[in-house]
Amino acid sequence: MAFQAGGQRSQPRPVPESPEARAYLQDYAMLLEAVPFPSVVFDHRWDVVLANSAFEALFRGVGPHPTAMPGDNFLRFVLFHPDAGAVLGEHESRWCLPMLAHFAAAVESHGHDHGLQAIRREIAQDPIMDAAYRQGLPHWIRAAGPGAVEHDGAVRPLLHPDPRWGGECRVVGETPKTLQAMGYSKLTLVLREARRPAPVVRSPRRTRRTTGHLSVVPARPD
Repeated sequence: MAFQAGGQRSQPRPVPESPEARAYLQDYAMLLEAVPFPSVVFDHRWDVVLANSAFEALFRGVGPHPTAMPGDNFLRFVLFHPDAGAVLGEHESRWCLPMLAHFAAAVESHGHDHGLQAIRREIAQDPIMDAAYRQGLPHWIRAAGPGAVEHDGAVRPLLHPDPRWGGECRVVGETPKTLQAMGYSKLTLVLREARRPAPVVRSPRRTRRTTGHLSVVPARPD
């Protein structure tokens, strides 16, 4: 499995210092590759640590970007990549706002992190996104409820390049304790098969009815 999804990284991928942790990640990468659905492991900045081939396939049509490739930093991709809406359906309401909420929580926990502060500066450069972050986000959270913010269990629109998959996915957050101890999280996008149109059933030819009578009501004999 490639540790990199979506082209050359603009920043080195975060790697733990411990040999035991690196060995665990190598084995976990093999496990991740066996998952048929797009799956990604990331740190508190949403810098991608591992991503499987299904994740790469989902974003294979995404154009290049210097800082917001999905295999580099998934948060940056959702917020800043111009092609994000071509993959993430209802992009602003169903993906951007929940990610902004998670970003706000990360800033609250890791306020002095340089990577998070760089993302905050980029948000500030976009007047609409900055207003949504500073003013609209609290109102949206109160109106939509905490369930709208959570990733785990959410069903969100997704536009997969493979026509076999339908227009939505279930987001599943499942992070083993060892990954949690490293400061990592894992998300899997469980795809749903595209619905096939129901076959057209042609009714058998019937004899012509007398005007004004239903088919289940016989006409009175003459």
